[in-house]
Amino acid sequence: MTHAHAHAHTHTHHDDRGQAEILDLDAEVLAEHIASITAWLPLRAEPRRIVDLGCGTGAGTFALLERFPEANVTAVDASAGHLQLLREKACARGVSDRVRTVQADLDLGDWPDLGTPDLVWASASMHHMADPDRALRSVHQLLAPGGLFAVVELDGFPRFLPADAPDGRPGLEERAHRATDSFHAEHVPHRGADWGPMLAAAGFTVEDERTVTVNIEGNRSEAVGRYAHGSLQRIRGAAEATLSPQDLAALDELLDADGPHSVLRREDLTVRTDRTVWAARRT
Repeated sequence: MTHAHAHAHTHTHHDDRGQAEILDLDAEVLAEHIASITAWLPLRAEPRRIVDLGCGTGAGTFALLERFPEANVTAVDASAGHLQLLREKACARGVSDRVRTVQADLDLGDWPDLGTPDLVWASASMHHMADPDRALRSVHQLLAPGGLFAVVELDGFPRFLPADAPDGRPGLEERAHRATDSFHAEHVPHRGADWGPMLAAAGFTVEDERTVTVNIEGNRSEAVGRYAHGSLQRIRGAAEATLSPQDLAALDELLDADGPHSVLRREDLTVRTDRTVWAARRT
């Protein structure tokens, strides 16, 4: 689930590789939080047929397979590279017989045959849809009567640096995030949206909503440093035209893997973010 998540449109191969790394780190660092969301879902019965829309490299797919051991998952993404990685993971975990992958651009009007699932999961993927209202109506038609649609939305990239950063540039991370606002407003205008009214307009009954607050200290996992590095690298690319030369230089010091101020060497990182989940029923 993140910010750097499975897109529903076309990628370049370079972007695919960078995104895949972030998705894998996101899954590793936030595994407990993903599991808590799958455990919270207000299901009437154990789902047997699940669709993971915008599955990326499989964070949600594998969490759902673990949570529902009798279920099969159809994993859908536009990226052939992401789906190949997902299939390799499924084989390594011994669950390839429970996973079907479908490469599809969900911005197209006619979706492929995805069966009649009991549960549809969309983590940080709906905001990439060119026409989210149409996509929500498509999910409503797809679901079995009484089936559940789980939408997970992000408030943006996680924060990692302490507010009183000892690198002499306090507030650097927030300025970098603000500098990407226009980029995200153009490319992912629905990121951080309130999906409740849109779900209701598409014919769903929103049964529950919750916000999950993430606060993971860096010393709990060495992956946090790599997660921070990959995330800040992507932010730098989007913020380059807006940030001051001083802030760009400070960011470059944080991103210099061999430098003394690299985030890969820091012990004061914390993953901080919020994610909101809507559980919507097709009645």
